[in-house]
Amino acid sequence: MSKFARNTTEYYLLIGNSLSVMENSFQYNANDVVRYLNKPTAEFTKADIVRFICENGIRMINFLYPAGDGRLKTLNFVITDMDYLDTILTCGERVDGSSLFKSVQASSSDLYVLPRFSTAFVDPFAEIPTLALLCGFFDAEGNPLASGPEQTLKKAAAAFTKTTGFEFEAMGELEYYVIMPETDAFPATDQRNYHESDPFAKTNTFRVKCMDAIARAGGQIKYGHSEVGNFRLNGFIYEQNEIEFLPVNVIDAADQLVVAKWIIRNMAFQEGYNVTFAPKITTGKAGSGLHIHMRLVQNGKNLMLENGELSDNAKKAIAGMMDLAPSLTAFGNKNPTSYFRLVPHQEAPTNICWGLRNRSALVRVPLGWAKDVDMSHKANPQQPMEHYDTSMKQTVEIRNGDGSADLYQLLAGLCVACRHGFEMPDALEVAEKTFVAVNIHDPKNAAVLEKINSLPDSCVASADCLERQRKVYEEQGIFSAAMIDGIIKELRDYNDKTLRADIENNPEAQLELVQRFFHCG
Repeated sequence: MSKFARNTTEYYLLIGNSLSVMENSFQYNANDVVRYLNKPTAEFTKADIVRFICENGIRMINFLYPAGDGRLKTLNFVITDMDYLDTILTCGERVDGSSLFKSVQASSSDLYVLPRFSTAFVDPFAEIPTLALLCGFFDAEGNPLASGPEQTLKKAAAAFTKTTGFEFEAMGELEYYVIMPETDAFPATDQRNYHESDPFAKTNTFRVKCMDAIARAGGQIKYGHSEVGNFRLNGFIYEQNEIEFLPVNVIDAADQLVVAKWIIRNMAFQEGYNVTFAPKITTGKAGSGLHIHMRLVQNGKNLMLENGELSDNAKKAIAGMMDLAPSLTAFGNKNPTSYFRLVPHQEAPTNICWGLRNRSALVRVPLGWAKDVDMSHKANPQQPMEHYDTSMKQTVEIRNGDGSADLYQLLAGLCVACRHGFEMPDALEVAEKTFVAVNIHDPKNAAVLEKINSLPDSCVASADCLERQRKVYEEQGIFSAAMIDGIIKELRDYNDKTLRADIENNPEAQLELVQRFFHCG
């Protein structure tokens, strides 16, 4: 039982129907700041942050902000007096933008980073009590940086809502490999590690520690488990894991994923492991993806279902993703190893289609509790029957993204694509034409496969697709022309048009490629 559930009565209040009337509705929140302030993060003010710092012995502040390489950067502040604390919380600090983003010129590189109070969490790795806050970027005029990661996503989400009247919610499935010294005890079955338990899965305890730290940093976690991939190489065990999140506002979804990657890496360093989010680290073994689930919400209602079936709203969003799928890879598959994962028969998509519960499709509609059946009562006959509303659980999932993705760009691109679906006059026809009810890689379905377009097979091909479809992303000022130009150049500079075929039978070249992008994103 949780240490916070101090007696049996309180425990039953927690799990019963009385939770909504409990005096302190935030006392079970994992985030120390939320629990202490007894309010949701969206309501945090500067005064709240100062109070938490003063009353909890916080001695340092860390500003965290994502750069062009997708990683969080850190700026440390020691709290020396109240005036200085007020200054950094109010004014932020100046940073060298040209060292963070390729698109920022050294001749005018100064940017401001301003803390976003709603993102505050206690740093779980700091020896000195430290409060961490994510930051947004501001330009010399004091305006949000138009090409900044968070601002791009904010604009995309706002444009989606303006066009549709709906809120865009998302969550990610974060896959990664943990690498540890080899042991002969309880060997796992090669490529059969899905949901494996201890002791055959060796890194479950590590994953649980990561989940706890992510939740304390504000991450809304659905669950965690061991994944399919496991193998042995050069005296080490490589074990694949996944942490899946709950759907939240799309901006929060990006923040949670970038913080989660930062926490997993820090925890690995602390525990003496190595970790990689790389899309592909060896041939013939499962690669790591970053699947994104989405749902459309209005007035607290999930619009993905209508009368227990997938709604036209969901199909329009899917149609937009089908239309822009080739260029979405420019945000979600950003280095050459991405395209070593996107090959047939590896549960990774290669063709632009969608299906129900179909893992060979680019977009999958997962099983969604759409039937009005009380399965809990069937599993537990002693439990009285309930009419539980499960409609909020239905999502759609796009499966091409991976750990190389720029999380803010990818989610912004998905906002644009789903909005585009509502703007397409033939959206429902496109959805119908791209729907598949079969495994498209089964030889029996060759005729179906011939009618379906394919995803790009290299960074160069992805850049070409973005060049052709860039107008949609530039509408309403979501992605600036300079930003699109920069992404295209970055992808083309890999010069990998024929790389997959060139090194297919060259293990040394493949190993060099893996090592180069081992810590991508």
